Amino acid sequence: MTALHDAEIEAVGDGLDAGRSLPARWYADPATLEVEQELIFRRSWQYAGRADQVAEPGAFITTHAGPVPIAVVRGKDGVLRALVNVCRHRGHHVLEGAGSCSSLQCPYHAWTYDLDGALRRIPRGEGLPVGELGLLPASVAELGPFVFVHPEADAPPLADVVGELPDVLASCGVDLDRMAFRRRIPWTLEANWKIGIENYLECYHCPVAHPGLAKAIDVAPGAYRLETHPTFSVQKGMPRDPDEQPWMHDGEIVRAQWHYLWPNVTLNVEPGPQNLSIDVWWPDGPGRTQGHTDYFFALEVPQETAEELMTFSRQVGDEDGALVEAVQRGMASGAVPYGRLMPESEQLVAHFQRMVLAALRRA
Repeated sequence: MTALHDAEIEAVGDGLDAGRSLPARWYADPATLEVEQELIFRRSWQYAGRADQVAEPGAFITTHAGPVPIAVVRGKDGVLRALVNVCRHRGHHVLEGAGSCSSLQCPYHAWTYDLDGALRRIPRGEGLPVGELGLLPASVAELGPFVFVHPEADAPPLADVVGELPDVLASCGVDLDRMAFRRRIPWTLEANWKIGIENYLECYHCPVAHPGLAKAIDVAPGAYRLETHPTFSVQKGMPRDPDEQPWMHDGEIVRAQWHYLWPNVTLNVEPGPQNLSIDVWWPDGPGRTQGHTDYFFALEVPQETAEELMTFSRQVGDEDGALVEAVQRGMASGAVPYGRLMPESEQLVAHFQRMVLAALRRA
């Protein structure tokens, strides 16, 4: 399936080589999003939730990977599984939310499945091939306190996508094994998912749009470090005056760091005590993005410090929300066919756009 012609794909590639951005149309076109759902989100690992939520047999969480509903269930045998959360009868979701259960029963007609997805019982279903109608398998993997899912049963290992990212986190003082969940904050952006991530991937706008962040973190070009890796990218900045944000200078983590992981996961670490937040960005139409941020801290981090950090984080997030929604309106106008990227300050944006283009070339 593709709504993008080969000639258009190649022309976009030539434009990226010349320093132009992806076409504005790709940020507002339903047909482009349809191709992205098929070629990116149905074929990628994405953050699903917390490992502590599915630690015990029978525990489950529900999520989605792009358009595909997924249930993550810990079996009676202790094995963690991901299942396509669509009943094989008429397509209703089998599970909702999170919790614990001894079997999986569709609330529509009570088709009942074992925790491994095998179909156990069909009311009035004599003669139907029960053994052929189990829930479809997906893929699941754990990374520290996080659970990731992939819509395909034969997905490549999560480690192939994550690469050296855990080592990069550890090198900056982050100890994933000490992280414990504190809070989830859901959010919505009236903007294309790519606009949100591209804004995340550059701090060129920080001195203008984030005065509080720029006052706390040194975002000058010579001090603010950018790194690209095959499937992720990294931004790092040192804290400034300890009088501005004292908690940034009191802990094991000495440098702010922001990590993007293909295709729609971002991980944020502030200087100071053991902390990490993880965001997932889901397209909800060409001009809308749904997501949430899960905040983690070491158990010894006082709640007062955690509240300060989360407030600081959400202030920056709210400022970014206004920016990306304005960009969406500009892109959707069609008045300017593409933008021009700054080769140094926006190199991570260019890196991301090339990843998008590479994925769409798979059609």
